[in-house]
Amino acid sequence: MAVHDHTRRPAGFRFPSRRGSRRAAATTTTAATTTTGATTTTAATTAARTLAGLRILTGLVFLWAFLDKTFGWEYATPAGGGWVDGGSPTEGFLSHVSVGPLEDTFHGWAGDAWADWTFMLGLLAIGLALLGGVALRLAAAGGTVMMALMWAAEWPLDQTLADGSLSMSTNPLIDYHVIYAAALIALAAAHAGATWGLAGRWERLPVVRDAPWLR
Repeated sequence: MAVHDHTRRPAGFRFPSRRGSRRAAATTTTAATTTTGATTTTAATTAARTLAGLRILTGLVFLWAFLDKTFGWEYATPAGGGWVDGGSPTEGFLSHVSVGPLEDTFHGWAGDAWADWTFMLGLLAIGLALLGGVALRLAAAGGTVMMALMWAAEWPLDQTLADGSLSMSTNPLIDYHVIYAAALIALAAAHAGATWGLAGRWERLPVVRDAPWLR
């Protein structure tokens, strides 16, 4: 029997296939795009939830202030000194203003019915708007005005009070009133009511659709 020795060709060097390279490149690009998209979506979701959490916490601050001043829960307002007991939510604070160019003006407002109602309704409206995630633009505008007036009442620019004692101001410009105002504006600008809020339903109301400033 004859045995034939079949010679095998050496593999040698072969150039990579362009089709394979293109397919690999396309696969890599698709995978990278998918990863980037997923990362972006995750970051956006995290940011939205973080802002929603900030919105709810800020709303609770305003709502708590309203409830404590209304019912005298013995935190900032003593028992029996609540609004429902005949106490004034503004008299104690405004009558003790002792610094700044608006000192006499605030003294004149202290205890007035219009000042009490405006202040308390403002606290309630801002608190509820933030908790519900609705009318954030109005809440930001009203809250900024309220914080500006409270900033002016404490007037952190001065180092001393009218009696010469130290004002204990920690910063001449940026205090917690400014931070609250900035937070309110940021929440409204970021449409923070869309997550964990009622913004979707609120904005579908005909009156809100016709008046964007109510959003």
